[in-house]
Amino acid sequence: MSRAESTQPESSAPEGGGARREFVSLMTSRVGEARLRKPLFVEGSADLLTLCRELSQRGLSEALIRDGGRVGVFTATNLREALLSGRPPAEISARELAVFEPFSVSVEDELFEAMLLMLRHRVRRLVVTQDGESVGLLSQLDLMAFMASHSHLIAMEAEQAETVEDLGAAARQIDGLIRLLRKDGVKIETIARLVGELNRQIFRRLWELLAPEDLRANSCLIVMGSEGRGEQIVKTDQDNALILRDGFDVPDLEEVTEEFTKALIGFGYPPCPGGIMLSRPLWRQPLAEFKRTLDGWIDGSDPAGALNVAIFLDAAAVAGDPALLEEARAHLNLGLSDNPFWLSRFAKAATQFGEERSWWSRLPGLRGREAAEIDLKKLAIFPIVHGVRSLALEARLRDLGTAARLNGLVAARKIQPKEARDLTEALHFLMALKLENNLRQMEAGKPPDNKVVLADLGRLERQALSDCLAVVREFKSFLALHYRFDAI
Repeated sequence: MSRAESTQPESSAPEGGGARREFVSLMTSRVGEARLRKPLFVEGSADLLTLCRELSQRGLSEALIRDGGRVGVFTATNLREALLSGRPPAEISARELAVFEPFSVSVEDELFEAMLLMLRHRVRRLVVTQDGESVGLLSQLDLMAFMASHSHLIAMEAEQAETVEDLGAAARQIDGLIRLLRKDGVKIETIARLVGELNRQIFRRLWELLAPEDLRANSCLIVMGSEGRGEQIVKTDQDNALILRDGFDVPDLEEVTEEFTKALIGFGYPPCPGGIMLSRPLWRQPLAEFKRTLDGWIDGSDPAGALNVAIFLDAAAVAGDPALLEEARAHLNLGLSDNPFWLSRFAKAATQFGEERSWWSRLPGLRGREAAEIDLKKLAIFPIVHGVRSLALEARLRDLGTAARLNGLVAARKIQPKEARDLTEALHFLMALKLENNLRQMEAGKPPDNKVVLADLGRLERQALSDCLAVVREFKSFLALHYRFDAI
């Protein structure tokens, strides 16, 4: 599979030169700039013997199969399956073997998007189109060849890891990758998406290494919170859970989930302070029990119910059967379908943290308490994320990322385009500011957190932060009117 390029281990990651240029070239180049192989087109009625003869003559390992109005891909993997079937090759048609509706990208798409598509769907090649026509194939090796050198890719190392220790070596390279990308000015949303995909690849492979096959087939491993939204960059905590198929029992489930949590801690993913990890019984339940837990969160019998619902609303499937997550999500939506008062109380959480106006009004001059620090998450990021999450829940949007939810809200005419643009730009600035601060903390040997010392910011950063908080204040006012907080 195509993977994001690996640096050396964090302790020895290069600060410049070829490795960094490889990342930047991947982030800024188009698919059409990479080496694209002209595809061999074969009719779907052709038999396997004829197809393999043509591939051999041209020195190729794959072909595109035309079958009426559809196009499929034939690869060496399909050949292996055909040979195992026991049927004579001359009696097997190409259309029986090809994978139709393959994943594709346009020549105008960014190579980064192509890499994410390979990562997300665990495929080794993509069909490349231009003006709706198939014009080439892009493989993992093509992506690697486009780079300045053939360095190992982090996700490829993760995919090929045979032990937990090998997987940990790949996971610990992610922080070095973040530093390089940020140093070269790669957009914060691009870094977040890339890191999110790499994290999921790590989680998925770890689950494959630790969980027996029957457990993997009868459960759904999910990530939640900022990890589920694809907005967590530096490793700050774990938010994961396991939904089990009803009636399925694993005697050593507790042991497996505990090993999973401990392994992630060893990889550098800190434990969740609130215990939102599948090693805790609350976050590893059969589907029916999980539905009852959701009901309790909604009816108010659990004081932490609203917070847990908020975390679950950002859930994304990482491994196993995603239908289990979809059924749990549908149950939650049904429970909230006629509960506007609960939704208003839920949304009001976006206003729970206020600004310390006594010192904030002095920005950007900082003439007073220069040692003052603010919590970026509480004062700015959380109000945006949770307010948008509440509006998305009300509009029944399926998007998880905050920017995607804002786009969906604009399309549904629930929010004005200008307000959505301001909120998106504010969120991305705040994410970038938090990342810069986290990198400084890590370099100083401190654990990354959400607090920023104002004296560490430049004048332009302080002014931009002031503007962002103004956007947050306006958004809170909008939420207050929309949900009639004064009546709660």
